[in-house]
Amino acid sequence: MTAPASPPSGTAPREQWTGQLGFVLAAIGSAVGLGNIWRFPGVAYENGGGAFLIPYLVALLTAGVPILLLDYSLGHRFRGATPTVFRRLHRRAEPLGWFQVALSCAITLYYTVIIAWAASYMLFSVNQAWGDDPGTFLVGDYLQVGDPTFSLQVVPQVLIPLVVIWVVAIGILALGLQKGVERANKIFIPLLLVMFLALVVRAVTLDGAMDGLNAFFTPDWQALANPGVWIAAYTQIFFSLSIAFGIMITYSSYLRRRANLTSTGFVVGFANSSFELLAGIGVFAALGFMAFQTGVTVDQLDNIAGVTLAFVAFPQIISMMPGGAVFGILFFGSLTLAGLTSLLSILQVTSAAVQEKFGITPRQAALRIGGVAALLSIALFSTTSALHVLDTMDTYVNEVGVLTSAVVMTVLVGLVLRRLGDLRAHLNDRVGVPVGRWWSVLVGVVVPVVLGYMLVASVVGLVSEPYEGYSWTFLGVVGWGTLGVTAVLALVLTLVRWRRDPDDFVPQALPDRVLNPRSRRRATEEAP
Repeated sequence: MTAPASPPSGTAPREQWTGQLGFVLAAIGSAVGLGNIWRFPGVAYENGGGAFLIPYLVALLTAGVPILLLDYSLGHRFRGATPTVFRRLHRRAEPLGWFQVALSCAITLYYTVIIAWAASYMLFSVNQAWGDDPGTFLVGDYLQVGDPTFSLQVVPQVLIPLVVIWVVAIGILALGLQKGVERANKIFIPLLLVMFLALVVRAVTLDGAMDGLNAFFTPDWQALANPGVWIAAYTQIFFSLSIAFGIMITYSSYLRRRANLTSTGFVVGFANSSFELLAGIGVFAALGFMAFQTGVTVDQLDNIAGVTLAFVAFPQIISMMPGGAVFGILFFGSLTLAGLTSLLSILQVTSAAVQEKFGITPRQAALRIGGVAALLSIALFSTTSALHVLDTMDTYVNEVGVLTSAVVMTVLVGLVLRRLGDLRAHLNDRVGVPVGRWWSVLVGVVVPVVLGYMLVASVVGLVSEPYEGYSWTFLGVVGWGTLGVTAVLALVLTLVRWRRDPDDFVPQALPDRVLNPRSRRRATEEAP
């Protein structure tokens, strides 16, 4: 067997969560984000309604939780930020870690501005500043959307809340893991739950709410025969759980050595899905009220997903209902909190990686990396071209970058390095739900096939015709250009010398009872 795990010589002990609860709340805060509220209801409605819950549950159990456990096992066993973990897994795997960090950096640039919009609309709800036409207000008066080209024209009403959100995020991050990220999640997550429950209770008591719920839950069983519905389910689970781009690897590395990993994975996975279901109930109850007020059926409504659901449809609903100001504050306040908890987790990926690579403190990492990211974010997304740039970056980063990361990670760990046995043994060496060979099959075979198909379909779609009708030049610079920068950044950071040797580390010993023959032989070979 191997010797007990040891940190690199000459380093201070890594930060840790104060306990399991802090980690669980932070992990749920990361998973529960903007997409849970504005994406899941529309996806479910368009893909079979109540019947969609079947492929959704299958996707959760066969892809979502397995990859979540893969992230947990990697981070917890190799005790480091994402690049450190992949470096310790195999020296040549380090670029994958930096690629995940670079993807996280890209996501923070545009994710922050959506939170800023939500915070602004929370204030707008008080006097319904959007007037009689929320759609025109959003793209005209508020965002001042121009042509899909780069613009340097600053929009002050976006700039100010964007700066505020960055100041808050950097301030929390600078306080460190326990005093900053953990403490913030212990406040934000319960508050988010209370606010959103209050919103749902109000929504289901509105006139026409049952029509909306019937539209949401009425099953279209024929949809289950459509492969696209199953792909939609896997896509939703994959993107809503914050997996395969460094977050859960980083978060799990701060857990105590005997922490429960598997049960926690199921708790986080089902908590995320439960919140999505709750969001669907609240959103469609409100849409049913909107349909009732306008004299149409729910299926005749537009704007039931994405940015338009949040910033066009819901302002219309708020304007129609009694006590709309309170409802608006609850809805946009929930969006702000959900976005902020996710943003903190994404920023922590970069902060942890830079701390370990360059040997700096959490405060230094927060100020330096957060400062650079804030300047880039403000330069790109406080202008009249923000909406077009955001839409394009989000699509290319998630549908190509994150999927590529997930496919490479599962193939590398499962088929190339064949380390799933070791990682499964690590999971089973702790209290929790036992993980059998089924996990290795899912992570090593099923997930790469499903995600590989999704990746190919996404790339084919993006190269076949211009996304959303944007010019090929714009897509080349913003879409493919962003992916190119992340790849180059990953290679450059890999070549930079480590301040402290990450290889001066021995994984924690595993008892023979949880090792398979291959893992037992590797443990013997690695023994000092």
